[in-house]
Amino acid sequence: MKNEDIHKVMEILNKWALNGLNGDDPSVTRISRKTRDPFKVLISCILSLRTKDEVTHKASQRLFGIAPDVKSMEKLSISQIKKAIYPVGFYNNKAQTIGKICKILLEKHQGKVPSTLDELLSLPGVGRKTANLVLTLGFGRPGICVDTHVHRITNRWGYVNTKNPLQTELTLREKLPSCYWIQFNSILVKFGQKICRPVSPFCSRCPIKDFCSRNGVTKSR
Repeated sequence: MKNEDIHKVMEILNKWALNGLNGDDPSVTRISRKTRDPFKVLISCILSLRTKDEVTHKASQRLFGIAPDVKSMEKLSISQIKKAIYPVGFYNNKAQTIGKICKILLEKHQGKVPSTLDELLSLPGVGRKTANLVLTLGFGRPGICVDTHVHRITNRWGYVNTKNPLQTELTLREKLPSCYWIQFNSILVKFGQKICRPVSPFCSRCPIKDFCSRNGVTKSR
C-alpha cells in the first residue's frame, strides 16, 4: 500500500463499517456510543483484555447495572465485582484492579477519569491500548489504539513495517493522518474480525484488496 492510498482505503472501510449493524461493533465502541462516559469506557476496556467481545459486553452491563459510576462502584466489595464480571478472563485480578482504580480516581482525581495519556497510564492495569481507547472513545480526543488487529492489518497492508504494537503505534502517529485516529481502531477491529482474519483471511470479499500488499498471507479464502 502506498502512503497516499490511506485516504481511499479509509473512505472504503468507513462505508463498509456503516453498512454493518452497530451490534457488530466492538463492545467498548458500543458502550462509548451509548453512554459517552469515560469511566464506563475505562472499565469496559479493563474487562475486555483477553476476553471474547460478547462476554465483555454482558459483564459490563451486569457491573454497570449495579454500579453505574465510580462512587457506587468503589463501595462494592471485591467479591461483588467478581460475581458481576465473571466469566471474563482473569476476573479475580480484574476485580482487584477495578477496586484500586476507583479508589485512586476518588482520592486523586475528584472521581473523574483523567484525560491525558500519561495520567491514564499511571492507573493500575492501564496500558497504552486501554489509555488510547479511553482518550478516543471516552473523550473524543486524538489517540491511536493499537491492538493485535491494528498491528496485523497495517503490516499486512504494507502501510507499516513493524515488529510489535508499540512500534506500530509510534509509526502510525508519524504517518497516519490525524483525522483518522479516533475511528481507526474500531473500524480495524471490526474488519479484522469479519474479513482480515489472522489465518486464512477472506481476501475474495475484501473491499480494499486492490490496495493490500498481502504481506505474510500464505492462504486465503
